[in-house]
Parts: sequence; structure tokens; C-alpha cells
Amino acid sequence: MQHRIRIGNFRIGGGQPLFLIAGPCVIESEQHATKMARRLSAVAKALGVPYIFKASYDKANRTSLDSYRGPGLERGLEILARIKLKFGIPVLTDVHDVRQVAPAAEVCDVIQIPAFLSRQTDLLVEAGRSGAVVNIKKGQFLSPWDIRHVIEKVARAGNHKIIITERGASFGYNNLVVDIRGLAVLKEYGYPVVLDVTHSLQLPGGQGVRSGGQPEFIEPLARAGVGAGVDGLFMEVHDHRAQALSDGANALDLRRFRPVLAGLRDLAGFIRKLA
Repeated sequence: MQHRIRIGNFRIGGGQPLFLIAGPCVIESEQHATKMARRLSAVAKALGVPYIFKASYDKANRTSLDSYRGPGLERGLEILARIKLKFGIPVLTDVHDVRQVAPAAEVCDVIQIPAFLSRQTDLLVEAGRSGAVVNIKKGQFLSPWDIRHVIEKVARAGNHKIIITERGASFGYNNLVVDIRGLAVLKEYGYPVVLDVTHSLQLPGGQGVRSGGQPEFIEPLARAGVGAGVDGLFMEVHDHRAQALSDGANALDLRRFRPVLAGLRDLAGFIRKLA
């Protein structure tokens, strides 16, 4: 059975149109997050692509202790709540501890389990109990078939509003690779599958005190994922990548957002006609 999940005023999964999760890696300021939400949601609306804004209130797994982490839970959720209300769009953010789940679920339509925490049973169960849609980032260390145990932890809490997101697998040191075959395996579990294009092109710790990236491969990798039949795409997008406070090295430049999304939308429509 292919689950269809309602988020805001649209449904995802089960042959529904391609949807998008996009935004800056971290909330840098309310002004910046609001600007990005305005620009991204306007483009998505114009192109008819169902859209979820994403940004983190805390990046708890930065490479260096000195790296910027975000405004914190309380302030970050206030900003996300205002964005949700102002633009009428669903919002997503990460949770890192069971104590963060309930307050995040009160504001966000989707709560996300970071890849590094995808085997943390208490966090997964609490996310399931929250009633929110749960986006599980598949850990870099997990095979596609191992994710069934992760799904079960959320589902047995009574929540089947689950999204599975591929974000690349560790490939030696400071490198990731996406096995397109794995997307087909993930689809077999019956939940919407997302390809996180930009994190899959991250070079973890590749710049010593921060991660590097290969943004030149965003478009071909995204096309490969859409061709493989993913339900949605995840992209980090920034208006000034070189000044981004987190993950600028692998983010999509805002200036490329519209043409890239338009092409992927059209490709997804063609692929769905073949299914």
C-alpha cells in the first residue's frame, strides 16, 4: 500500500505531483528566513509545485564547536510560526532531543529526524507520538533495507505519516554517494520518498573546520532522483552561498532555483505519465 499524506492543503505520495522541501540550512535571522520563504514560496506557487519551507533552529551536529548553530528552540519556533502564518505554507524543522518534539510539533507541520539520529529509538517514538508528519533522514551509515526498523519505531507509536529521505551514504572519508537503486528499495515500504539533493553532495568535514560540497552536481542528481520516481526533493537554497552560516558549500544558488525547479517539475510530470 502506498501511503498518501496530507500536509497543509496538498497531499504527497502515491503518485501525487512532485513536492519540494527547500530553504536555508539554518535560521540565520528572522529577516533572512522570511526573505527566503517569500522568494521560494512565490516561485513554487507560480510553478504549481507543492512546497514546504525548511530551516533549522539549531544545527546540533556542526563540524566545529565554533560553528554557528542557530537562534535556539524558542526563538527559532517563533520565527517559523510567523513564516507559516505570513505565507500560508507548511514548515519543517529538525528535532534533536525528545524534549524538543512536543514544542516543535505544535508549530511545524513536519518534524525531521536528522540522519545522525535516525537510530535513536526514544526520539523516533516520541516523534511518532507527536502526531506530526515525521521526515526521517536515512543515516549515512544505514543501508536502504535497514530503514524498515526505523520506520517501525515511528509507526508502532501509532503514526503512519512518515516520509523517508535519502541523503547519501558514506563513501570513504569526507565523501557521500547516492545509490539510485536504494530509492527503489525505499519506495517498497509504501511511504513517500524524498531525495535530499544538496546534503547528498556535501563533503563532510571536507574543509577541515567545516564541510565542503559539490553544488555543480545538484541538477543532474536531482534529475536522476526524479527519473527514479521519488515523491519529493529536498534542497538547501541560499541567496549568498559564500556568506551562508551553514552548508553554503553544497546549497543551490537562489538565482538558479526557478529554472531548476521548472525543469524538475516537467520531468516529474513526464515520468508519472509513464508509471
